[in-house]
Amino acid sequence: MQLVACNLVPHGYWFYVTGRVPDGKDPSQIDAKLMAKYDAGLSRAARARRKQLGWANVRYLRHERFFVLLATKGRHRFFEEEGEAVRDLRRVPLRVGGYSISCRPGGRRRNGQVDPRWHAHVEIQRQLYLQWEALLVEMATHRSAERLAMEFYRLPFEPYAPVRRQMLRMLGRVNKVRRRAGLSSLPHEVLPLRRRIVRPFEPVSARVETAGGTTKVFSYSSG
Repeated sequence: MQLVACNLVPHGYWFYVTGRVPDGKDPSQIDAKLMAKYDAGLSRAARARRKQLGWANVRYLRHERFFVLLATKGRHRFFEEEGEAVRDLRRVPLRVGGYSISCRPGGRRRNGQVDPRWHAHVEIQRQLYLQWEALLVEMATHRSAERLAMEFYRLPFEPYAPVRRQMLRMLGRVNKVRRRAGLSSLPHEVLPLRRRIVRPFEPVSARVETAGGTTKVFSYSSG
């Protein structure tokens, strides 16, 4: 998810399809097949050249048995082969791991100018957010401040900016209920607002044979 939000969406990978490796199938074989089919293992230099020529680039990511193919705009067999299954992050969010990832235009900068770029927008999926909010509100008057603070600190979400706003809304709801019951409010410091920077992907030794020789294929163990 971190790679999608921080590395791919900002570079124009807005078009996607998702899938799942069928039970009983070897994921590494699916990795090799899809990467070879859509030239998803090209070097950075090769991708830059394709972009100059008006061709799209495709990247392939997999977490366990869930996978996603993301593409930039341009000509590519990806769009022909996948057809109506292709979604646009600017219109249909990618939902994975409890998050909703979309692409939205920038707002105004500090100097008042409009940001012309599109940015990744990562938030907790709405239904999941409402479930967590309901649980924490239910705990608001039945847990000590210390125990409730720990519940907030252990929220299993990375605090991207939209997620931070959702967490703050949860905290606001809980504090409102606690104040009505004559209990102390929790400070903002109970929220895990610092995002961890991780190396989400490690190469796996899968290989695919191409007409030009042997090309290393990377599949991914976490997302």
